Amino acid sequence: MASSWTTNLGDGIALAAGPLLIASLSRDAFLVALAATVQWLPPLLFGLVAGALTDRLDRRLIVICVDVARAGVLAVLTLAVASDHVSIAGVLAALFVLSTAEVFADNSSQTLLPMLVAREDLALANARLQTGFITLNQLAGPPLGAALFTVGAAWAFGAQAVVVALGVVLVSRVALPPHGRDAHRGTRLRHDIAEGFSWAIHHPAVRTLVLTIFTFNITFGAAWSVLVLYATRRLGLGEVGFGLVTTVSAVGGLAGTVCYGWITDRVSLGNIMRIGLLIETLTHLALALTTTPWVAMPVFFVFGAHAFIWGTTSITVRQRAVPMALQGRVGSVNLVGVYGGLVIGSTIGGVLAQHFGLTAPFWFAFAGSALFVVLIWSQLAHIAHADERTKALED
Repeated sequence: MASSWTTNLGDGIALAAGPLLIASLSRDAFLVALAATVQWLPPLLFGLVAGALTDRLDRRLIVICVDVARAGVLAVLTLAVASDHVSIAGVLAALFVLSTAEVFADNSSQTLLPMLVAREDLALANARLQTGFITLNQLAGPPLGAALFTVGAAWAFGAQAVVVALGVVLVSRVALPPHGRDAHRGTRLRHDIAEGFSWAIHHPAVRTLVLTIFTFNITFGAAWSVLVLYATRRLGLGEVGFGLVTTVSAVGGLAGTVCYGWITDRVSLGNIMRIGLLIETLTHLALALTTTPWVAMPVFFVFGAHAFIWGTTSITVRQRAVPMALQGRVGSVNLVGVYGGLVIGSTIGGVLAQHFGLTAPFWFAFAGSALFVVLIWSQLAHIAHADERTKALED
């Protein structure tokens, strides 16, 4: 947990420092957008490979090696910025390498928790990790990164390098049990990837979960791709107000994760997922209808709570359902679904907003989400019991 929280602080610093550095080097909107693209591509390009390696190799060692490499790249970037030898091409290359490394580190990190925590405690354990993500990655990290960048750009990236290195020290002290892979099994990486993908497709509950995440990220990506324009133009909040939207959502997420244990004691995981998808669907409808910040802000707060409650639940359900030896590969299938949906959705949202106005992506998100909820409703109760089938097979 300490390692996760520490590295999340470093990633939060980067959320502000990275875009600020790009903007300080170029006013070209294409290059600024390209910076986001190079950070979104690695999960699609390397996600399945990362999953296969996670199940093939020592998971803790993967996290250590990748984060050491991240710290090294950040140290080089810090020196380049400090010596005023930084270029836009160099920064883009560094962002791509850092994002690629993060794919491998995050995929392996997600598999560590089920190796250390009993099935019945996974929900609470994931909630505690999510609390660190919200408070440090979403709330504390970006303002700290912006403040350090204001003092000097090199300070922000130097601080991130130190924090990532500290995360390496912490995770190196974790002792893990074997994760079930036969070390003498002579298979190719392609076979391992196909095995994980096939398992996810043929497991009804996990297949439904991945399909749900993929579909709802299309609708979410469509609406949120124009969020900055929606907040500044339709709600009239301005740049500071847009930052407030992110903060309100993060505070909602923090409230959701703090209450997560209380919620799961009283509501089944299946019903949590059902309620969450209804909240997301109604969020898009409310934002499509309102032009008032005082209406929109409570909506963003509730959505923030839902996003982290639903995210924690989906991670817990998947970890309970998937055999230990397949955790990395099935997790990578989910990762590709997440980012594939976001890329498709953001493209659709941009086209709709350009031709039909800023609320069009929100109406699309509402209609698409509502239709999918109707189709998937009866299956959601079974997803929460996915681990029972896996446990029976293992027994």
